[in-house]
Amino acid sequence: MEVLVDAGGGAAKEYVVRANRSGRRVEVKTSRSTVEVNELTRTGSVVRTAKFMAPRVLAVVEHPATEQDHPRRRAASVTARVA
Repeated sequence: MEVLVDAGGGAAKEYVVRANRSGRRVEVKTSRSTVEVNELTRTGSVVRTAKFMAPRVLAVVEHPATEQDHPRRRAASVTARVA
């Protein structure tokens, strides 16, 4: 999941949240004032949350999991980075 946010001065920041661990998923909730990205376990427990002010969010891009991302569903760490 990628979230592109206006950083002011004509610049933008990209936040990437991935759920590579087996059974985890990423979910997005939007409201009038916030965009919330949650990483969830199989049972629905929230592991990690990222919140953004909705007026500053330029784009939310969801990339479907590919076979290359999950070969044989091996466990990997969940990563979040700012680019």
